[in-house]
Amino acid sequence: MMRKFNNEVAVITGAGSGIGQALAVSLARQGCHLALADVNPNGLETTRSLLKDTAVQVSLHQVDVASRQALEQLAEAVVAAHGRISLLFNNAGVACAGSAQDTSEEDFHWLMNINFWGVVNGCQVFLPLLRQQPRAHIINLSSVFGLIAMPTQAAYNASKFAVRGYSEALQQELRGSNVGLSVVCPGGVRTAIAANARVDQASAEALGGSESFVRRFDKLARTSPDQAADIILDGVRKQRKRILVGPDAHALHWIIRLFPRSYDRVIARLMPIPGINMPT
Repeated sequence: MMRKFNNEVAVITGAGSGIGQALAVSLARQGCHLALADVNPNGLETTRSLLKDTAVQVSLHQVDVASRQALEQLAEAVVAAHGRISLLFNNAGVACAGSAQDTSEEDFHWLMNINFWGVVNGCQVFLPLLRQQPRAHIINLSSVFGLIAMPTQAAYNASKFAVRGYSEALQQELRGSNVGLSVVCPGGVRTAIAANARVDQASAEALGGSESFVRRFDKLARTSPDQAADIILDGVRKQRKRILVGPDAHALHWIIRLFPRSYDRVIARLMPIPGINMPT
């Protein structure tokens, strides 16, 4: 049976911009009530302003997903505001570029605490509430970089591979229950994640500077947040276990399948990175 979103209650982390904001707008238009969470209160207010013509109930919550306590307080606030929860979008995420050797311990922990532990915290805190509903669904945002490894992305790769592994294990544990789970692997989506990324100085110089890194990302990001949200929600409706977002995600998925031992050489020729030696 295809899922509908009318009169559901969805929690969306990272709802103040990008994919999270686009998901909020699309779900509201389909009659889904929303609990929107983000570390940036101004971003949340911007998202709320986009929902002013909808008739759904919306609550805003300033939350750092890296904090387990903050997620527990969010769960209590959502139940108080909406009475229930049936959809959980663990969407909040950040980026960090740098060589595996030069990425600082501080940046690595910062990234993992948000990208990976934010997902774990969300699942563990909200799963008991989701189990109370006749039908519920968890949507965890991994990345195409949770499928392939790339130079200068060791920390980001580690976080997104971890999200995918955790999600696929949880999928198996939830089999036959009332809770479904989709893991989402977007390719390049035109959000502010690259502009807000932490880039270590040595790697920034090798990549031609931080601005060059952002321009490169923007050039490769072919999918809009609205398009990404439509693809994700279509995948949730159809209860897909893995949702690939964007033509680049599909292309890389097939490259990995066709060249499992040498995809790095293929990708290096298709997407050369300044300052990184080409594999031989």
